[in-house]
Amino acid sequence: MGKFIYGTPSISVEFDDRVLAHLKVVILSKVRRGESFTFSWDYTVASGSGHSSIWIHPTIPLQFDFVGSREPQLNRAWVEELVKLANSPAGLRVIPEPNEPATANR
Repeated sequence: MGKFIYGTPSISVEFDDRVLAHLKVVILSKVRRGESFTFSWDYTVASGSGHSSIWIHPTIPLQFDFVGSREPQLNRAWVEELVKLANSPAGLRVIPEPNEPATANR
C-alpha cells in the first residue's frame, strides 16, 4: 500500500500502488496546469468506514509514496475516466478500474 500525503500539517491516505499511480498522473497533470479541484475517497470498514474530501491546490505540498519498486503499467481508459471526474463539479474520486479497450496496435 502506497501513501498519498497532502498539506501542512499533512494527511496521509493509503492506496494500492496501482490506484496511486493512476491518481498521481491525474493529480499532477491538473496541478501542473495550476488547476484546483476536490479529491474524495472512501475509508474501508477496517479503517472505520466513512469518507473524506480535500481541496487540491497547486501551492499545497503533496507527495506520493509507493511501496513497490516498479511503476505499474497505466490503464489509459482508467486515466481518462479519472480525468473526467477531476474536471467535474463533484471532483476526483477513486472508481473501479475499467477494462482497457483492445486496440489493433497491440
